[in-house]
Amino acid sequence: QVQLVESGGGLVQAGGSLRLSCTASRSISSSLAMGWYRQAPGKERELVAVISSDTIYYADSVKGRFTISRDNAKMDLRMNSLKPEDTAMYYCATPSSSGVEYWGQGTQVTVSS
Repeated sequence: QVQLVESGGGLVQAGGSLRLSCTASRSISSSLAMGWYRQAPGKERELVAVISSDTIYYADSVKGRFTISRDNAKMDLRMNSLKPEDTAMYYCATPSSSGVEYWGQGTQVTVSS
């Protein structure tokens, strides 16, 4: 079992920045992916970014603005040039080819216009 705990969400004005962090309860092999998802009210949960030892992926909507990084049991998401459409609950997770095994409880990001 792995517990994932997110932190760093909050309220920010459009154009501002936030850094989200995810801390795992134990070390996760770098060959296994960790990632961030988000879900806005009334919308489906979507993949934002993923990182593993050989892969970094960003959704088109955040490319050039968000940066994912990882160090052992901790993963960060640096979010710059935030837009109101980035408003969502952000979840840390461990995605794989067979689905997501672990989810965090989520942290709210709200971007005001």
